[in-house]
Amino acid sequence: MTKLNVIGCGRVGQTLAALLHQHGQVQVQDLYSRSVSSAKQAAKFLDAGQPVAELADMRHADVWLLSVPDAQVAAAAQALADAQGAKLAGAVVFHNSGFLSAAQLQPVRDLGCHVASAHPVLNFASPDTGVRQFAGTPCGLEGDAAALAWLHIALSAIGGRCFEIASADKPLYHAAAVFSSNFTVVLQGIAQDAWQSAGVPPELIRPLTEALLKSTVDNVLAMGPAQALTGPAARGDTAVVQAQGEVVTRWSAPAGELYKTLSELAAQLKKDGQTRA
Repeated sequence: MTKLNVIGCGRVGQTLAALLHQHGQVQVQDLYSRSVSSAKQAAKFLDAGQPVAELADMRHADVWLLSVPDAQVAAAAQALADAQGAKLAGAVVFHNSGFLSAAQLQPVRDLGCHVASAHPVLNFASPDTGVRQFAGTPCGLEGDAAALAWLHIALSAIGGRCFEIASADKPLYHAAAVFSSNFTVVLQGIAQDAWQSAGVPPELIRPLTEALLKSTVDNVLAMGPAQALTGPAARGDTAVVQAQGEVVTRWSAPAGELYKTLSELAAQLKKDGQTRA
């Protein structure tokens, strides 16, 4: 059985380790996090794995998952190389950053490891939801051939839809995910604040959000962004866009600037859609 060690026991690390363990792709072995308590919580969630206090205490493994924040990937790779040394040779080591490439793992690659990045395109709100929602999740892969071969098999087995992306294209690829998911959440926050400021009864804000968000998602999936677009900018109602933008700016200057930019992009999207039709 393939043995897996995990460095970084956050939501993504726990989700992937749990699914790989449950589907018989790995035997979860050692778990390391910045705090031992986090590693212990992960072991409890996984019902597998041994929490360890030091990187040097982690046993030999076939696969290492570095599920740490982007800013810590390179440092984690160097720390792993320093702690484990030549014992790592031949292992697969991968991280989960959507922005960073496998080149961040150069310290362990220099020791003979096969390195890669694997970015599941999913909103990991918690390990529980991650496990429940993972089936069908697209997973962007990039890195060494041997590491990619293992990831294709393992992630496909847990329900991932794997595709490869060039290292140089990762920043733009990840930005697309940010626009699609993270910024959607930001916009919902702005909308709810605006409704509240406009005097909408609090008990109606959730139904408003749910109705608009669900219908928008359904329409985008069915027709594509250009055809699903509605509103004054899409209609070419420039007077309304300008007047409404001024109102929003008086309410919140950052939101007003965003309203102006998004209205311009909406008009361009509608124009492009009509050109292609």
